[in-house]
Amino acid sequence: MAKISKKRKQALEMVEKGKIYTLQEASDLVKKITTTKFDASVDVDVRLGVDPRKANQMVRGICTLPHGTGKDKKVLVLCTPDKEEEAKAAGADFVGLDEYINKIQGGWTDIDVIITMPQVMAKVGKLGRILGPRGLMPNPKSGTVTTEIEKAVKEVKAGKIDFKVDKFGIIHSSIGKVSFDSNKIYENASEFINTIIKLKPVAAKGTYIKSIYMSSTMSIGIKVDEKSIV
Repeated sequence: MAKISKKRKQALEMVEKGKIYTLQEASDLVKKITTTKFDASVDVDVRLGVDPRKANQMVRGICTLPHGTGKDKKVLVLCTPDKEEEAKAAGADFVGLDEYINKIQGGWTDIDVIITMPQVMAKVGKLGRILGPRGLMPNPKSGTVTTEIEKAVKEVKAGKIDFKVDKFGIIHSSIGKVSFDSNKIYENASEFINTIIKLKPVAAKGTYIKSIYMSSTMSIGIKVDEKSIV
C-alpha cells in the first residue's frame, strides 16, 4: 500500500466527510488542500439529470470566465489569406491553411483550440478523424467556425471555454488555477455553473443539477451545495 505523505494526510483531514460546502467555502478550501509543487488547475464537475444519448437532452455551450483559465491557450487559425493578418494581430499562435492541414494529417496536434471559417470547412472537415477524438474539431456552436476571426481569437485568449456533457451525464472543466485568489475561483466557478443552469433542456425532467464537485489536480473532491450558487 502506498504511504500517504504528511501534507496529503493533512489535506484529507481538512475535508469533512459527508459535509456539503457552499461554493465560496469550496473555493477557499481547494487552495488549502492542494499539495502539488506546480500551479494546479481547479476543476469543476457537474453531474446532470439528462440522458446524453437523446439529442434533445444534449447540453453543450460556451462560457467566458471572468478571470480567464490561467492558461495561455495555443490557438491555430485555419483561414483564407485575406484573414491571416487579422488572426495574427488578434494573437493567434499559428495561422495558415494547407500547410497546417498537412501538418495535422502528419500527426501534429500541439494546439488547444482551432478556429476556422465556413468557407474552408470542406478542407477542415477531412481532419475529423484526427481532431474529433481530441476535442479539437471546430464547431459553429462553440464559436470556432466564424467569419469574425479577430473576435473569436480574442475571446479564447481572454478565457472562453466550451464544454459538453459526456456519455455519463457529467460536464467537466478547468475553471482556473490554485494560484488564483479564492474570490476569483468562486466567480469563475459561479459563471461556469450558472451557464450550465441556463442551458437546461426543455426535455430534461426531474432534478437537473444532481451534484457539483470542485477539486484541483490530484486533490480529493469537495462536494458543493447547488443551493449556494447565486
